Amino acid sequence: MKRVRMTLRVNGEEQEVLFHSYKTLLEVLREELNLTGTKHGCELGECGACAVLVDGAPVLSCLELAVRCEGREIQTVEGLARGTELHPLQAAFADCGGSQCGYCTSGMLMTAKALLDKEPSPSRERIKEAISGNLCRCTGYQQIWESIEEAARRMQEAKP
Repeated sequence: MKRVRMTLRVNGEEQEVLFHSYKTLLEVLREELNLTGTKHGCELGECGACAVLVDGAPVLSCLELAVRCEGREIQTVEGLARGTELHPLQAAFADCGGSQCGYCTSGMLMTAKALLDKEPSPSRERIKEAISGNLCRCTGYQQIWESIEEAARRMQEAKP
């Protein structure tokens, strides 16, 4: 089996990694870079637990080959916080009860971040549409929608 050596830019840092060419981005993030915040879910692209941002857009990392990500900016949930300061989405999810078991949370956070980066004040309907590919079995979604709305509000208030 062919192994590939390449440099991936993950969470703002260049990471040199050696992996088999058939590995998905999910597998490389978790197994080679020890970034386990991105979750194995269905591995069929149906649940959204593995969502990361690639060049600012949500990507299901279980379906994306890692070799296709060279030269692209990859962001995982580990890259949201700045030191000990949580990203407003993380803080709002904690404050509003946006996660229970937490398994879907990293995918929800990354998908919501992509939305808020493009649409700072999305409607409830737009939030529902944006995270429609992220499945949660615990919260019933109400707290997730409220968490994203609260994060959007906080981010707007923090702008100069």
